[in-house]
Amino acid sequence: MRSDIIKKGYQKAPHRSLLRATGLKDGDFNKPFIGVANSYIDIIPGHFFLNRYAQIVKEEIRKAGGVPFEFNTIGVDDGIAMGHSGMLYSLPSRELIADSIETMMNAHSLDAMICLPNCDKIVPGMLMGALRVNVPTIFVSGGPMKAGKLEDGTILDLNSAFEAVGAFGEGKIDEKRLYEIECNACPSGGSCSGMFTANSMNTLCEAMGVALPGNGTILALSQEREELLRKAARRIVEIALSSEKTEQFRFRNILNVKAVHNAFVVDMAMGGSTNTILHMLAIAKEAEVDFNLDSINAIASQVAHIAKIAPALSTIHMEDIHRAGGVTAVMNEVAKRDCVLKLDALTITGETLGERIANAKITDSEVIRHNENAYSQVGGLKILYGNLAREGAVLKVAAVAESMKEFEGVAVCFNSQDEAIKGIAGGKVKAGNVVVIRYEGPKGGPGMQEMLAPTSMIMGMGLGESVALITDGRFSGATRGGCIGHISPESAEGGVIALIEDGDRIAISVSRGTLELLVDSAVLEARRAKWKPIKKEIKSKWLKRYSLLVSNAANGAVLKTEL
Repeated sequence: MRSDIIKKGYQKAPHRSLLRATGLKDGDFNKPFIGVANSYIDIIPGHFFLNRYAQIVKEEIRKAGGVPFEFNTIGVDDGIAMGHSGMLYSLPSRELIADSIETMMNAHSLDAMICLPNCDKIVPGMLMGALRVNVPTIFVSGGPMKAGKLEDGTILDLNSAFEAVGAFGEGKIDEKRLYEIECNACPSGGSCSGMFTANSMNTLCEAMGVALPGNGTILALSQEREELLRKAARRIVEIALSSEKTEQFRFRNILNVKAVHNAFVVDMAMGGSTNTILHMLAIAKEAEVDFNLDSINAIASQVAHIAKIAPALSTIHMEDIHRAGGVTAVMNEVAKRDCVLKLDALTITGETLGERIANAKITDSEVIRHNENAYSQVGGLKILYGNLAREGAVLKVAAVAESMKEFEGVAVCFNSQDEAIKGIAGGKVKAGNVVVIRYEGPKGGPGMQEMLAPTSMIMGMGLGESVALITDGRFSGATRGGCIGHISPESAEGGVIALIEDGDRIAISVSRGTLELLVDSAVLEARRAKWKPIKKEIKSKWLKRYSLLVSNAANGAVLKTEL
């Protein structure tokens, strides 16, 4: 066992002495040591109950013949961090989480691991760390929360609360209605109930085979979710007790080029958050898999968009997907198109992906459609290119109204999200505008803030089908509308987005996959000659280091390891 280095031989008497102080007995030193990477955090709705889930996992590991060692990671709740400087720490936290997994597992030479994430960057951070450690690892998320509901039957989610702010500001709803939405949008623990980033990533863990079936859709705080935890604990010990299985199920044998491909296929079929592109590019780099934005567009052209979930369709949430057959049913339907899914990919449960999904069925074709009557015959995410996005930009086509898929408008520029929020609230944005929010990329932000506040304000003001928004920042998975993010190169590195002026015309074409600034190249060169990047004052030592080392969004916003 890998852990023998800390527990076997006479030289390790001091090590065993320390381990005995934690409660280990003689018989424990012949058992596999299993890391339980827990992201329990009181302030995050998807995480405050994970301490109880860790207890379930540890008890089951002990019953199965292993020794569990729980440790924790940090986490940021994007909804709570939204709209103020706290959001600067959101994306950077992914790197700290990956580093903490690598540090804990390698410093103590543990044999295998169960990861208990739930929200946004915590899932990809743990995936990146697990790839570095490369021991057998199973992911079990905390699960999605139930959708909320008003007394009149209106279905709610977190996005409803953000959009209600814009509606209240415009006088479309009163304070009583705003308060009612606030109190009911998030009715229980769990990751926010739509196909936002957290549930997108937990769904993709199923597609990649690193989680058990149901990981992305079984509700949080349910008996079914607790049984999933127990199954995962028994399986990880079964693997760790066998040297042959330990070698077979090393994490890189599961999360490889086939798994990354399958993740993007499912992402397209379900119209996941645009953040999944950012995170999956980073995960692919950790897995040493050659995936880029061009590869993603190629996959999108082959995959039908068969499931619309909030925010794309406000009445459908993760609990509905589970009832309709779950992610396995989505994959089974997608697989009916030849060669779209890599069905021979190995999963952590021992079967191939094809074997796992063979008997899955769609039980509600209004929730999960068949290929023939898909929402679209191409995937729900699109990479756009053009003089404004030479290295690419990302659009969640699944959440865009048809009227916005071919759009030309007049630029209104803001050099930060805070400026944009004030400008939108102050009436600077009108129908026919393209809102430009820049210097919010990974380097320029720093930290690539999410833009849910300004996009929700635009929606709440009734401008969702007449105003587009482009940014080198990113969007919450709850964002909907003509919102294009991840523009690369970003403003801070001299991207064309930095040269836009108020009144310029910008053209967006989903059918052609283009994002163009309609300004003569000679004019742009003259502007570039005068351009000086805006340098934000960065007080945080961590964010200063991050800004110096981070790549742009087209490269996954990963940190350089070579200078």
